[in-house]
This record gives sequence, C-alpha cells and structure tokens, in this order.
Amino acid sequence: MDRIIYTAMNGAARITEHQAALSNNMANVNTPGFREQIAMYRSVPVTDGVSLPTRVSTVTSTPRNNFEMGTMQTTGRELDVALAGSEGWIAVQTPQGEAFTRAGSLQVGVNGVLQTSLGQPVLSEQNGLIDVPDQAALTISSDGTITAIGAGDAPNNILNLGRIKLASPPEDQLVHGDDGVFRLAGQNGQPAPPVPANPALRLLSGVLEGSNANPMAAMVGMIENARRFEQQMQVIQQADRNAERANGILSVSA
Repeated sequence: MDRIIYTAMNGAARITEHQAALSNNMANVNTPGFREQIAMYRSVPVTDGVSLPTRVSTVTSTPRNNFEMGTMQTTGRELDVALAGSEGWIAVQTPQGEAFTRAGSLQVGVNGVLQTSLGQPVLSEQNGLIDVPDQAALTISSDGTITAIGAGDAPNNILNLGRIKLASPPEDQLVHGDDGVFRLAGQNGQPAPPVPANPALRLLSGVLEGSNANPMAAMVGMIENARRFEQQMQVIQQADRNAERANGILSVSA
C-alpha cells in the first residue's frame, strides 16, 4: 500500500514539473524570439535491490528547445531586426560570458550602448560593445552593419559604428539560461570561448521574429496534465480508504 502512495506521489510531482514547462511556453507565446521548451516524461528503472525489474519510476526532462523559426512580424521600427532564416543568432554579452538570442528588439541604453530589450549589450564582430552617439539616428543593414547620423549633422555625415555579431553556434550544444538567452556550456566552471562570427548570415530590418511556441498545443497539454494529476490523486485517496478498511478489520480481529 505504501508503495502505491509513493508511486502516485512521484507521478503527481512529475506532472507538476511538466506543467511548469508548458505554462512557461504559454506565457511566452508573444515574446519575440522565444524558443519553445520541449518537456517529456521518461521512465527510470527502480534499482534499489528490492523492487522487481519491472518496477519503474518517472522523471520529467527538458532535453532541448524547439529551434524552428517563429513567424515574422513587420514593425517598421529601425532598431527591430530578425535573422533571415532559421539559422543564426545575435551575440550578446552577459556576466557569464557570450550568449545568443533571436529577440531582435534592440535599443540604446542609458549608457549609450546598443542592447537588447532585456538590457544585454549587443556584441560587435570584434566582441566589443557598440557605442551609439547621443540622439543619433541609426540604420542597420542586412549584414548587420550599423550606421548613424548624429543629431544636427548633415545627411551625408554618416558614421560607421560597427557590425553586429551574427554567429552560428551548434544548436545541439546550446543551453537555455534563466536570463532568457542561450549559451554554450563551459567547462571546469569557465565560460565557453567566443564563437566566431558568420558573415553569411543576414538581418531583416524593421521586422521581429515572434515566438515559436504553439498556444493550442500548450493548452491541450495543460488540460491533459490536469486530468493525469487528478488520476494520481484518486489513487492516493483509494490507498487511504484501503488503509482505513485494513485498520478496521485489524481492530475488530483484535
């Protein structure tokens, strides 16, 4: 009986973890550049030396993300960019080293540095920061080159601020961080070395790539999980009723 309770409890806990991943996908269906998190159940044999070989437990694993391209949304904003195709990432700087994002809603920070909407500085091809003159009008070309015209300057007085670093890190090695960006896993506690820029990648200006999370699939998965959780609770309740009956029988026998 106790084993039934622990089995049902384990199943309910795994369902809750799976529900968290689906809820995160649902919450980010309108987040530019978001990559859907893939979550699944996985059976694990119970090797405690006592249980039968057929006895298994379950875990919820998130082995990877869905890297399919999201839908393109035209905004007309000069600092909105999107990768032209499913390949490639925009390189940004984080406290943990170089990271990558597909969210191209760029802006100029209070410190005059080009950054993402999350405040992460965008890297140049030389792995440096991109400084923007105060109140300058920016233009981003298809190869990532940023040009600026300063406030009050003549139209032909164009400044070249550098080129946004576009890279193609191996997607099967990317790890999604809690800060909303992807990065290559480091070794021995050290961040991974910078990835070389890919000059073949191209940007679309005035366009944002939307999330690739499917709201309908996430909603159906959440409903299925709710039903599975209810079934696990029913098993626990039935085990409790069986225990009460067993206690009743023993008390009468005594």
